[in-house]
Amino acid sequence: MQNKGLIKLFALLFGLVSIYQLSFTYVAGSVEDKAKAFAEAKVPNTQADYITKREAVEAKYLDSMLGRDVYNIGIAKFTYAEIKEKELNRGLDLKGGINVILQISVKDILRGLANNSKDPIFNKSLVEADEQLRKTDRTYLELFFEAYEKNGGKLASPDVFANKTLSDQINFQMSNSQVRPIISRKVDESIVSAFEVLRKRIDKFGVSQPNIQRLGTSGRILIELPGAKDIDRVKGLLQSTAQLEFWETFKAKDVLPYFQALNEQLKTTTANKKPAATTDTLTAATQSASSAIDSLLTTTQKDSVPAGQNAVNPLFSLATITRDQTSPVILSVSIKDTMQFNSYLHSPEAKLLLPAELQYAKFVWSKPDSKASVVQLYALKGNRDGVAPLTGNVITDANQTYDVLSQPAVSMQMDSKGARIWENLTGKAFTERGNIAIVLDDIVYSAPGVSNGAISGGRSEITGNFTLNEAIDLANVLRAGKLPAGADIVQSEIVGPSLGQEAIDSGMMSFFIATIFIFGWMIFYYGRAGIYADLALLVNILLIFGVLASIGAVLTLPGIAGIVLTIGMAVDANVLIFERSKEELRKGKNVAQAVVDGFKHALSSILDSNITTALTALILLFFGSGPIQGFATTLLIGIATTLFTAIFITRLLIDYSVEKRHNLAFSTPITKNWLANVNLNFIGKRKIGYAISIVLSIIGLISLFTRGLDQGIDFVGGRTYQVRFEHEVNPTQVGEALKNDLGNVEVKTFGAPNQVKISTKYKVEEESTEVDNEVQELLYKGLQSFLPQGLSYNDFAQANSSDKIGIMQSMKVGPTIAEDIKSSAFWSVIGSLIVIGLYILFRFRKWQFSMGAILSSAHDVLLVLGIYSLTYSIMPFNMEIDQAFIAAILTVVGYSLNDTVIIYDRIREVMREPHWSREKINHALNTTLSRTLNTSFTTLAVLVTIFIFGGETLRGFMFAMIIGVFVGTYSSIFVAAPIIYDTVKDESEPKAELKK
Repeated sequence: MQNKGLIKLFALLFGLVSIYQLSFTYVAGSVEDKAKAFAEAKVPNTQADYITKREAVEAKYLDSMLGRDVYNIGIAKFTYAEIKEKELNRGLDLKGGINVILQISVKDILRGLANNSKDPIFNKSLVEADEQLRKTDRTYLELFFEAYEKNGGKLASPDVFANKTLSDQINFQMSNSQVRPIISRKVDESIVSAFEVLRKRIDKFGVSQPNIQRLGTSGRILIELPGAKDIDRVKGLLQSTAQLEFWETFKAKDVLPYFQALNEQLKTTTANKKPAATTDTLTAATQSASSAIDSLLTTTQKDSVPAGQNAVNPLFSLATITRDQTSPVILSVSIKDTMQFNSYLHSPEAKLLLPAELQYAKFVWSKPDSKASVVQLYALKGNRDGVAPLTGNVITDANQTYDVLSQPAVSMQMDSKGARIWENLTGKAFTERGNIAIVLDDIVYSAPGVSNGAISGGRSEITGNFTLNEAIDLANVLRAGKLPAGADIVQSEIVGPSLGQEAIDSGMMSFFIATIFIFGWMIFYYGRAGIYADLALLVNILLIFGVLASIGAVLTLPGIAGIVLTIGMAVDANVLIFERSKEELRKGKNVAQAVVDGFKHALSSILDSNITTALTALILLFFGSGPIQGFATTLLIGIATTLFTAIFITRLLIDYSVEKRHNLAFSTPITKNWLANVNLNFIGKRKIGYAISIVLSIIGLISLFTRGLDQGIDFVGGRTYQVRFEHEVNPTQVGEALKNDLGNVEVKTFGAPNQVKISTKYKVEEESTEVDNEVQELLYKGLQSFLPQGLSYNDFAQANSSDKIGIMQSMKVGPTIAEDIKSSAFWSVIGSLIVIGLYILFRFRKWQFSMGAILSSAHDVLLVLGIYSLTYSIMPFNMEIDQAFIAAILTVVGYSLNDTVIIYDRIREVMREPHWSREKINHALNTTLSRTLNTSFTTLAVLVTIFIFGGETLRGFMFAMIIGVFVGTYSSIFVAAPIIYDTVKDESEPKAELKK
């Protein structure tokens, strides 16, 4: 081997760089361990809510370390903040946190561009696009354009896009095809704006190593926040449009007569079961309203009066009237009763009774009072256009401050235009002794009066019973600016921190067990050469982790599985080299020449097999998301480092041994003649192989068409929760307990008998945070009989109790994105087969090789799917078909092709000879048998180790790959090779010999 010195230098430098990069992870871990120990010493576990208190102490300790030097390397010094930037990133499944895909509402953007047009064709087309979006993977904008043209609409209509706002770009004479690119560009600009707003919010949130990226042109934005624990806070931060508005308010005395009239009419309607209200009833009802309210107000000296003391009052039985009739607060209602109250407020009776002075009134609730669980109702002085006198567009800066009572607040500074409007608005409020409501996203945060005259200078303050974090987040979103449209969470995954730690423990256990087994096996089978292979594998592992840390890649649980699988497959390269070298030794060559020829002959197979696996990993990287991309990334890195270590590091060590004249036999006394003289007639038995494959394929197809597959929510949409209980539970009983509130739910034991996976399609098409919370509350309510007494809802929802009981992990996939996932999964499998088929065609120059590889790979995919279809209902572990399963299928394709390519490489050697026959094809298969079985055995050992020790989330994933190794090994010998024999004929060979 040439340039040994240069290779040694590269190996040394790569190793040192990897150690240097990984040292930051070690130091960061040491600092965090100290913080944890400090918190445990500070807060004993005898204190109430000690886990939350410890987390607060730990966070404060780490905050104090951010600017301190904690790592010195010679003259270089690094603070804790700097080493956190350089440490190895851990994904959600290893650290806990939240992963969401936000769908920026293209409908809202289109409405904004059309100035909220009332055009019937425009609005009908929006509705139709909404309906179609749930049935296809096309974008909303494409569907809208299609529906609009089908309905005969003209985009350049003055009632739609040819308006004042877009007049400089769109005129009445333009055709739909001319307007389309303009609207598309405007929509894209709005999505980019939303992306930047969200990025600014996240940057200020304080989570280390956040990830935010746009997903194509669909208006979706992926956000990952590893380590985030306050999930509700994160959701609020992401979904708040930050639509800040300032409104004048009505006083309670202006609105209560209307409510009294409505209450009287509702009593009549309820009694008669028919809406008898007319505008004529308003006068009579209002005449008695003032006296009725006065009567209520004189019954007590409290600040507010419970008006629902008589159950026959439909409206007031839900409300508490404000005593101060000059207050902007009309009444207060319990949060749980707001839905019912809103139904009365928007009823036909309410619309008929509405007086002229309240015609444009806008009724808005206050920010919930967490202590009292109530909200207050305000009436804002609206106008015909529904536009606020002043909006947050004028805000130039916002900061978290404290009010006069030392409570968290938010101060704001306006630009010059806003300052003038604010001065006029506050001046009017001072004169009329009115109030100005500060409204954010249709929630009143405060409605202060103005006591000292008009406020000049444009400075204002928002108060409203904030926690410190709420005030910080509000200032953050106001500084970042408002979203140009609403944002719905269409997919989310929430992992509790305790589950993340369990994933680390199980992942690392499987890693160490698999590594030790592989190392032991290589020494047992190859002796001294096995030791050199193990040393190369150690360098390989170091380089994989070093590269991951260097490029800022995220390590996930599937990523750990990818590394372990890489180790198993890295053995293959060494096995190829060692088996080839053994063959050369059997030919009578000396060790030095055998090593040279062994490496030379193995190189082609090593490159081809790793390139085909790399192609499948690239498909995963482009079509997958989250953990699947983590798996693909580590697999790609592992392939690159495997090639380097197997070709160069192993060669250096082997050459060193040859120079030192060590006894290098590439075997041990026990394994010396294993599989050395095998002469099996594989080609002669090919028809039996064909028959077995056809029968199994037919059985699989019948099962797929009749039983189908156990599709996870990735493909059908819905919400799923991994819930842990104190004791063993019966899934059927759990399902029955939830049936009344959530309808038909699917409950499966997930791992341990005290843990279940609950899937529901309850309100699957509603993607709001309110519905997410509603489902969790219904879960908590329905599972009461299975939970320990005293377990609070908050502890249940985030599994932060001392015994880790409750929701360990949750996931949501909207029906729209489920359709996209299904489509991308299909095309990723088809695409991988096509790409690899083209590569094999390029390498082997015969279409038969390409066809054989594709057919054998398709055969493997079909058999894996068939086995899953036949057994998913009887296996004691989760066998749902999800994105991880698709990753497993593609990896099976890669592994099968790896095996097939190595056999094809030997067959190609045979076909280069003047005459080839069945015996020579059989000889090619028999000479690769040792490598095939050795690699299959070591890979299976790795997969079984992960299957047993890697945790429940990887079990179905690993089972698919275990099946794949069996069927892949079988198909490469009994399907791929026979296809070549039957389709490629040597014309120069007598036909009689072919028929032997």
